Amino acid sequence: MAVKTVWPVDHVCGHAAEVDLSARPADQRAGYARWLAGRDCADCWQAARTGDAEAAAERIAVLRAAQAGAARAWEGEFRMPSLEGSERAVAWGARCRHQLVTAAYAVLVTEGTTSEAKWAEVEDAVRPVTRAGWWIDQRDADPADLPELLAAAGGADRPTENPHF
Repeated sequence: MAVKTVWPVDHVCGHAAEVDLSARPADQRAGYARWLAGRDCADCWQAARTGDAEAAAERIAVLRAAQAGAARAWEGEFRMPSLEGSERAVAWGARCRHQLVTAAYAVLVTEGTTSEAKWAEVEDAVRPVTRAGWWIDQRDADPADLPELLAAAGGADRPTENPHF
């Protein structure tokens, strides 16, 4: 199997992009994509360089508002409980939960072999995990790992994987 050439990159500024890394050697693509994810996208970087930081902040605020609206609509549609934590953590955690669960559905059900009945069990396991911090911590997790991550949470969100803590 060939190493992919187009990588999805979620920049720290909140923008996402599909980046063609075909010009880089195959063994350097993953690391470069990770490095790019730790940086602003080209537009935000350019805006910061030219002193247009206000416009960049405004674009990020609009993006965050759109993501929050999508997360709220999804929570209502799928009867997801509200998250617990500070106001800022709840907003961020809700976006992370929405993105991870919808991506997991796409990977496991739409593209994978998981049945709708089995997915209903995964959804039921999502509902008890209401600590916003847990969802924030899982934001970079592989969506295919969601069932295992939820099992590790044990129905009662533990702050650590150590069962003796």
